[in-house]
Amino acid sequence: MLAALNLNIFMRHADRVKMANIAQMINVLQAMILTDGPKMVLTPTYHVYHLYVPFQDATFVPVKFDAGEYKFQDVSLPRLDAVAARDKAGKLWLAVTNVDPNRAAEIAVAVEGAREGSVTGEVLTAAKVDAVNTFDAPNTVAPKPIAGRVTGGIAHLTLPPKSVAVVALN
Repeated sequence: MLAALNLNIFMRHADRVKMANIAQMINVLQAMILTDGPKMVLTPTYHVYHLYVPFQDATFVPVKFDAGEYKFQDVSLPRLDAVAARDKAGKLWLAVTNVDPNRAAEIAVAVEGAREGSVTGEVLTAAKVDAVNTFDAPNTVAPKPIAGRVTGGIAHLTLPPKSVAVVALN
């Protein structure tokens, strides 16, 4: 979720931030890939970067939403974070992060230029918020299909708790 939230920040400032990358990729904190001799495992961070591929060379599109807040002890933050962009082929993409570890989010996101149709993509979540992929369990956190609808210029999607989703508004 942290990788997605940071990529979203960068996208909101695409007028100034022209590129975002990860400095070290293998066997470090926030690694994309872990290795042990001949063994290799893809991490949740890898999967987030892979989900965000459609945003490369895309044009930022403003998104309006209010999903309320997630509160934990003295900390309060927006329950959802979302960004959108139109790729060079004209397809509209939406990335949504649900930071609430306990509640799914029924979302209705107004996106400028959204047309009637389906919402399809992938979602990344796991049973626990601190789940990781290991050499013994390499698919604990792995993308799975997700779908919704666009009606009346609003994208409707049910986002699982503690998840990152990237969807195309078809």
